[in-house]
Amino acid sequence: MRVVIDRGDQDFLEQLHRLCGGTIQEICDNVGVTATAVRQRLSRLEGQGLVVRETVRAERGRPYHVYRLSDAGLRHLGENYRDLAHILWRAIHEISDESVRAEVLSRIRDGLVGRFGRVASESSLTDRVVQLQESLVTRGFLVECDQTSGMPVLREKSCPYSELASADPSICQMEREVFSRILNANVSLTQCCLDGGNCCEFQFSETQ
Repeated sequence: MRVVIDRGDQDFLEQLHRLCGGTIQEICDNVGVTATAVRQRLSRLEGQGLVVRETVRAERGRPYHVYRLSDAGLRHLGENYRDLAHILWRAIHEISDESVRAEVLSRIRDGLVGRFGRVASESSLTDRVVQLQESLVTRGFLVECDQTSGMPVLREKSCPYSELASADPSICQMEREVFSRILNANVSLTQCCLDGGNCCEFQFSETQ
């Protein structure tokens, strides 16, 4: 399962990779932040298995610690396709033939529906939303299901398409349509990170 991290941790991970690892002080000098901030990020990324700490025993003086990307961290960076995604998304919307463009977008929606999996159609709407939430979590999404209001609400704590959405908010509409098809339900995007919210919130209701 791919680990989802925020933009700040992603940038830090990339900087650490370019540095080829280093001590706390070396990282501070290159990243330009305080030692406390570096330690906090390293601790968080270590806990996620993306960074490892190695003890180096010098010929003179006390041993010291060097931090570098783990194998999982290297794989994580290797899975960073955001530049390619931007190029492809822009190319799709530049297709002049409207019917061809619509067909390509339709196939993307079909692919996302297939990727996130089908839910048990005979189960209740709440159960279907919970199944969707579990499927998203297994794929690294930071998402929770809230049932306290009587109708299920899905909250994405970290937008999986943040950079694409910043350039083209229509990706948010596509995600809403994907959820609607998976759940066979009406879906409303009631809060969005793009509008300054702390999450993307989807509310669901049964189709008539």
